Amino acid sequence: MGEAQSVSLMADVLTSDQRATLRAFCDTIVPPIDCADDPTGFWARRATDTGVDQYVEGYLATLAADRRADLTMVLDGLAMQDFASAPSDLSREQILTEMNQSSSQAALALEALRSLILLFYYGITDPLTGQNPNWTLLAYPGPLRPPPMTPKELSTIVPNEDLEAQADACVIGSGAGGAVIAAELARRGLSVVVLEAGGYHNEADFAQLELKAYQDLYWRGGPTLSADGNIMLLAGATLGGGTVVNFTNCVRTPDRVRREWANDYRLDGVDGPEFDAHLDAVLARIGATDECSDLNPAQERLVEGCTRLGWKHKRAVRNTDPATYSPDTAGYLSFGDQSGSKRSADKTWLVDALQHGAAILTRTHAQRVLVQNGRAAGVEALYADPTTGKSASITIHAPRVVIAAGALESPALLLRSNIGGPAVGNYLRLHPLPVVTAVHAGDMKNWWGAPHAMICDEFANPDDGYGFLIEGANYAPALAGAATPWTSGRAHKERMADASRGVVTISVLRDRGYGRVAIDPAGEAVITYAITDDLDRKNYCKALDAQLRLGSVTGATAMFAGGAADLPHWRAGDDLEAFSARLHRAPIGPTGLRPFSAHQMGSCRMGPDPWTSVAKPSGELHDTPGVWIGDASAFPTALGVNPMVTIMALARRTATAMAASVHTVDGDAHPVAVR
Repeated sequence: MGEAQSVSLMADVLTSDQRATLRAFCDTIVPPIDCADDPTGFWARRATDTGVDQYVEGYLATLAADRRADLTMVLDGLAMQDFASAPSDLSREQILTEMNQSSSQAALALEALRSLILLFYYGITDPLTGQNPNWTLLAYPGPLRPPPMTPKELSTIVPNEDLEAQADACVIGSGAGGAVIAAELARRGLSVVVLEAGGYHNEADFAQLELKAYQDLYWRGGPTLSADGNIMLLAGATLGGGTVVNFTNCVRTPDRVRREWANDYRLDGVDGPEFDAHLDAVLARIGATDECSDLNPAQERLVEGCTRLGWKHKRAVRNTDPATYSPDTAGYLSFGDQSGSKRSADKTWLVDALQHGAAILTRTHAQRVLVQNGRAAGVEALYADPTTGKSASITIHAPRVVIAAGALESPALLLRSNIGGPAVGNYLRLHPLPVVTAVHAGDMKNWWGAPHAMICDEFANPDDGYGFLIEGANYAPALAGAATPWTSGRAHKERMADASRGVVTISVLRDRGYGRVAIDPAGEAVITYAITDDLDRKNYCKALDAQLRLGSVTGATAMFAGGAADLPHWRAGDDLEAFSARLHRAPIGPTGLRPFSAHQMGSCRMGPDPWTSVAKPSGELHDTPGVWIGDASAFPTALGVNPMVTIMALARRTATAMAASVHTVDGDAHPVAVR
């Protein structure tokens, strides 16, 4: 979805009938509404007035032929019903309702097109002003200033031809796990090559624009539905990984989880002072502090609600440099931190790695791990720069390979390489996030201050060990438009008109059930995940109830949960318990409540049993010595809190185990040998 801002408006992939149907579809989703008081034109504006239909067609041109056919099939079906010639918006809405009910495939395709239209409508900007005409009514300022001309601190290798190199270790991925392992191995004197599939972006590239950020910084260009349509996925895909786009929430690994990993999964030492030292070290390196957690009005409502209900809450600890921190820019953290205050992996661990001789290649996608005589022998990868069109084959010969491409891509790499054993891709945990919007009086200024400046941890430690944290969210108008349930053009505009007054909460839910990562015939990751575990469903509903209570006690005038169009919504004076009960009866998936996931883990997990885990408790693969797991996919279970600090600490533990058998002198770096 995030490719919207850069798609070609000259695309020619639709027939004339499909194009006419698409225009009518766009203007049915966002129609003009009669309104006497409309100084900004918000109500009178239709989707095609801003060229949304052209952006959608341009986006379709970027898709693989089979995926494009799934979406154009919908247009063909609508054209057969003379959709473009229907006499009114109401009749077109009825046609959409009937098609939506005709099959699950049609429903998913309709939702995909509808979401694209709304994402573009509330996200595309005038290239001269950087503004979207709808933002005025939404009280969203858009970019506050142009990107600063900050030079890039990291030096990366740009191959001009096929490249072959020899190193002591090759690290695939540069996020919270890969960056730490690269730095620790390089510090101990090993020659290290880091391969990052994404590009290198810094403050000079951070335009505070949502769609550009999705395109530049996120996996698959932004919000992406799982293959079964049950959950929306967000993951970083740039140098520094998710640390560049996350909300900087620094939470130590819960003691209960540490004991579980040590006792049930044999991760020796994670429940004691040894792992405390790893946690302390990473928190110190990333500058974790609670001095930069200013509360905007929305988060003040959350604090007020927790106080009234007697619930535990605290100010968030964040990896932020107070010297350069600004609450104005902190609200745009998920689009890249223009202030440079975020102590992300590219500002910390990767700097350390380069200082000790490591080499970094970006735009380099690992295709398979090389194995010789049953042991790690290196990595085959492909460098491809979409800007220049240049490409090159990359081969890194290394006796140690670290898989740290994230829990969505690490198992796909192992599956392409035919290593890792029967558990590869299983046990994918996603921290499914229930979303509730509570509408209050006045502007909540959700764009100002860090999205996670406070945490409600009242429900974090239940007796069964499966609880949740309640946190805030950022103001992302395009994503809000796409995620807001659509029942009619008028109803959707009415909800979006309230966006500036919304207090959005999410719950970080520790899931006991799990999903799976497989690969398609092209070797690309295919993610499936359904909440079928009874405890997970119970906790999902419990989290929704807690979020609703926060809204109710702070004077919300309306509330609704994220999900399908026909979910009920609450108005002041309605019976809250009856409303909650109706939500509890809804399915969790594409036809009901729709969770998000910003935390992915467990798909290459550690453990003692090679049938139920991919890596030994040390992090090394059961079946392939020399291959190590270095990211959140190594987690034996879900964590239940924001995972960045645990990823880093566990990666530091893994790096220590890797280095223990090498016996190199600390600080004596070996150069990478390029052939």
